[in-house]
Amino acid sequence: MVASRIFGSLFGGTPRGGIPEPGVPAGAPAAAQDDDSLLAAALDQLLATVRGSGDRLPGIISSQLRQLDDLLHPLADYIKSQGASTEQRVLLAAMVGDYISTPLNTYLLTGQADRQEDSRTTRLFAGQLAVLHSTALDLDHQVRSGAITELSTHARFLQDKFNTTALTLRDEGNRWPS
Repeated sequence: MVASRIFGSLFGGTPRGGIPEPGVPAGAPAAAQDDDSLLAAALDQLLATVRGSGDRLPGIISSQLRQLDDLLHPLADYIKSQGASTEQRVLLAAMVGDYISTPLNTYLLTGQADRQEDSRTTRLFAGQLAVLHSTALDLDHQVRSGAITELSTHARFLQDKFNTTALTLRDEGNRWPS
């Protein structure tokens, strides 16, 4: 759902006719503002589903889902305040809106015997959650290191632009350096 709104914003769809959401900083794209709200709601819904299903989830699954939430909620807050690339936003939205919630809902539809700690179904779902956790860690690293890279690039630009040695004259006849 959130991912489709992101894709829609990429291809000309504008929520609320291009009017920014109230309380969102000016200059932030309206689609990103709306998608941030949808993502936050999707994360809250996912957490509510996990909490509401606690008695039907084995400890390993519940623990993995909580670990994912502990990683994704702060990441979504960071992206909302600091920004991220479109690809990173799409991946996060897809993880929350589909890659975690769809198999979780499917898992909850299986019989009690399939949701035992040592069942094949539980091991299969636990493996999927481990892959998602690894992907979320990688995404978190990319988003946060992207900000550092951006600062480094800007520092190099400033150094090149305002490097005083490039602006000094040669002693030979007051000519510019060649």
